[in-house]
Amino acid sequence: MKDLIWDNTLSVQVDEIDEDHRRLVDLFNILNHSVADGDAPDYIEAVMEELISCTVWHFRHEERLMLKYGYDGFLEHKTEHQELIESAKELQIKTLQEGKSLSSDDIKFLEHWLTGHILSADMQLGTFLCMEM
Repeated sequence: MKDLIWDNTLSVQVDEIDEDHRRLVDLFNILNHSVADGDAPDYIEAVMEELISCTVWHFRHEERLMLKYGYDGFLEHKTEHQELIESAKELQIKTLQEGKSLSSDDIKFLEHWLTGHILSADMQLGTFLCMEM
């Protein structure tokens, strides 16, 4: 499995958001490697939990910035955040209940989950914040 590589393609041009995204990409890569290497399910679960927790914190960070600068797309963006967290938690619960590790399909889902949001909703937010900050 290939790593996600941070580059300008994923940059929203807002340093504090880009720093959060870099951390999320790093956590994704740790998770990706731990699944590929067959690490213990407890370890993989701990990494997954950290990825979800950091994502929740990051989403609150973005939402605070949206509120501070009066972002018109706030409700839609926040709804997308909620849906993303719910889908990641559902995957986490399913994995725990089955007592199995994440599959390569699960990793692909999480990659799309992370990059898809950055490349769509977060790019729009970044454009707005660059004009307002």
